[in-house]
Amino acid sequence: MSRVKELQKSLFGGTTSNARQFGMIFTLVAIVLLFQILTDGLTLNSGNLISLVSQYSYILILAIGMLMVIVAGHIDLSVGSIAAFVGIVVAKVMQEYSVPWFPAILIGLAVGVLIGTWQGFWVAYVGVPAFIVTLASMMLFRGGNQYIGNADTIPVPEGFRAIGAGFLPEVGPDTGYNNLTLLLGLLICAAVVVREWRARRTRREMAADVAPIWISAIRIAVPVVVVVFATLQFAGGRVGTSFPISGIILGVLVVIYSFVTRNTAGGRHIYAVGGNARAAELSGVKLRRVNFLVMMNMSVLAALAGMIFVARSAASGPQDGIGWELDAIAAVFIGGAAVSGGLGTISGSIVGGLVMAVLNNGLQLMGVGSDRVQIIKGLVLLLAVALDVYNKKQGRFSIIGSLTRPFRRDAPAGPAPGTETDQARGKSPVAG
Repeated sequence: MSRVKELQKSLFGGTTSNARQFGMIFTLVAIVLLFQILTDGLTLNSGNLISLVSQYSYILILAIGMLMVIVAGHIDLSVGSIAAFVGIVVAKVMQEYSVPWFPAILIGLAVGVLIGTWQGFWVAYVGVPAFIVTLASMMLFRGGNQYIGNADTIPVPEGFRAIGAGFLPEVGPDTGYNNLTLLLGLLICAAVVVREWRARRTRREMAADVAPIWISAIRIAVPVVVVVFATLQFAGGRVGTSFPISGIILGVLVVIYSFVTRNTAGGRHIYAVGGNARAAELSGVKLRRVNFLVMMNMSVLAALAGMIFVARSAASGPQDGIGWELDAIAAVFIGGAAVSGGLGTISGSIVGGLVMAVLNNGLQLMGVGSDRVQIIKGLVLLLAVALDVYNKKQGRFSIIGSLTRPFRRDAPAGPAPGTETDQARGKSPVAG
């Protein structure tokens, strides 16, 4: 093994998924630095970073659910329409029935559960491909949004807007920074250190090889430097702003879903179903339950994303949610996810979403028109898929070879011929 590969394995782990995930992180860093130069430092200033998180948090929330849908071997085209439908329902119940904002949020989540139950039933128990079910739902709930709202814009009350346009409040002494944001950054830094320490302790207990201490120092130092820089930028913004509440919601969801997909039986079942449905069923995995819950979960997250967008916009309108499903799907594929399992992580999808967000934001700062922004985003997605095709030709896992599997219910669900996956080598699929 070459020294470069040894260093890669020590820093990032030995799996293909980890290597691709960290490769995408380096790509994100390169894009950020490029736009930082091209925009004369505007990309990384406090106001722009705060706006970036606030503007794109709902897309990243969608990417979390879409990752699980895609890993299970499906696709969901309805998330934008569901988000818009829930947004108009919540706005209506608050305006016409004077429902307080918190019960209104619960109503919105309940609507998401009902929609998810509807879609999950058709996919899991009737056997209609998710592509068709969600295509029908995309039209159904887009029409429902316009019917309920009469194609009008409906404002929402001030209290409700906090989940989309609010920030961590000012507390404690006057330090020149937002103290809660500083505390949040400190907690994240502590979590990075504890995670690396626990990983080293676990490897010692298992009598496995432990990386040199300088490798652990790099693993700690790099994210801590990034977190400290970001913390100071978010905490030092103009008065009245700090880290967005929508970013807090996103962060909590990332932690929860990363734990679920990585450390629970249910999460492993999703990857097992996507990797080889027949083998998973023979192993005792309940395919219908997994497919049902994956579709329901996506609808609930779409409902949450829709409410966050409406809260940030201060109103619900007929154009909400258009194209969101494409952004979420692009984020997942750019983040290295695979339709049939074996590869793909929550964090990778978030990184993929951030790549698209930074591209959008940077091009807007440069004054590039929306038409050219769409062209560039399309080219980026095409290049990401082209890389996957190249990997397939090299005998590695490929997303493209699995795209049609949800429609070939009688075909074997295993990897493409000549492709060796982590499962085939006796390793667990990568999740999280």
